[in-house]
Amino acid sequence: MTETETDIDIETLRDRALRSLTTARARTALLTDCVEGPDLTAQHSPLMSPLVWDLAHIGNQEELWLLRNVGGREPMRPEIDSLYDAFEHPRSERPSLPLLAPDEARQYAAEVRGRALDLLEGTAFTGSRLTEAGFAFGMIAQHEQQHDETMLITHQLRKGPQALTAPDPDPVPPFTGPAEVLVPGGPFTMGTSTEPWALDNERPAHRREVASFWIDTTPVTNARYLAFIEDGGYEQERWWTPAGWAHIREHAIHAPLFWHRDNGQWLRRRFGVTEAVPPEEPVLHVSWYEADAYARWAGRRLPTEAEWEKAARHDPVENRSRRYPWGDADPGPAHANLGQRHLRPAPAGSYPEGESALGVRQLIGDVWEWTSSDLLPYPGFSAFPYKEYSEVFFGPEYKVLRGGSFAVDPVACRGTFRNWDYPIRRQIFSGFRTARTAETA
Repeated sequence: MTETETDIDIETLRDRALRSLTTARARTALLTDCVEGPDLTAQHSPLMSPLVWDLAHIGNQEELWLLRNVGGREPMRPEIDSLYDAFEHPRSERPSLPLLAPDEARQYAAEVRGRALDLLEGTAFTGSRLTEAGFAFGMIAQHEQQHDETMLITHQLRKGPQALTAPDPDPVPPFTGPAEVLVPGGPFTMGTSTEPWALDNERPAHRREVASFWIDTTPVTNARYLAFIEDGGYEQERWWTPAGWAHIREHAIHAPLFWHRDNGQWLRRRFGVTEAVPPEEPVLHVSWYEADAYARWAGRRLPTEAEWEKAARHDPVENRSRRYPWGDADPGPAHANLGQRHLRPAPAGSYPEGESALGVRQLIGDVWEWTSSDLLPYPGFSAFPYKEYSEVFFGPEYKVLRGGSFAVDPVACRGTFRNWDYPIRRQIFSGFRTARTAETA
């Protein structure tokens, strides 16, 4: 699908909705069935909810938007709505709430899902913004996958033995291509007005002018980041913003989250396993402050959100914006590291079939990439279907991340997808690449 296509095969979308919902629920089960009751009900970090809260919240949101709003059904469990309202109760309060027990939460989510699938069969994908092209079903599939990613973060934060396993990405030869790619200046189409399940902050498509710039061909690796550490990057105020310097000093931060040094070797903890930091992988679990400081140390900067999207989507030959770096086809295993297929980033330079038209690699999957941009609405933005998804977060407090990570499912990741978080956040699967402004004659 391109930015000019408006005709949508309804039955194809209905089938896609079924597959997306089914895939999400299988992943939710994987993440919640691999640990026992106490691990489901405990709060493993004040930054995260108990896993059992996420489980029931997934079902509650599905009931709210599909059964009640689309299907017009009466509430199944109205007394629990406030318990699973993410804006009514911050994460720090959720362990003390009278939450559904694990078996009850599973039963509730399963009953909602059964009714939702019956509804999916009979819903006309027309008639309202919520049902047009199956948007509500796509929104709920994305919502569940986003919470699956959140639950995977909780698994990374939890103490104790390994509970999840997955095969490693295929090994690749060391990347020997160019270190950076020139992205020519000029206009391009940013955002989308036609992607059927795009969320409100991705809309509408609009023209954006970007000056010429250079961008890293691959994300910054552990080896490159280690050079920053060993050069005293965390000890030199000149590389940090004032807020960033104050934060790392206050919290005694000297390396990415989950790293520690032992007998002269850097190790990391990854889903319950301690291992040597792999030099060829993109660096992971760094904050915006750390990414920005590294970029300054390297004599570069973080790309803006518009620069990132132009590098990912612009096709200079056809003079259009693609859905994904590689084209308009949905992601496949050869394109990107997505969907928790692996529990780590792939080595830098992997997935040549996922390369952008301009020659930039791994823009989708592996690690979320920090940009220099604040989360702001696009020109013509309209909140839908509720302000709390995007609008309440607009402003300078949040920095935009792009591209997804190995923990993101394809349904919740595309060339226009926007993520955001506080610049201090490190528990998320975040990395970055750098850029520099091209010299002009």
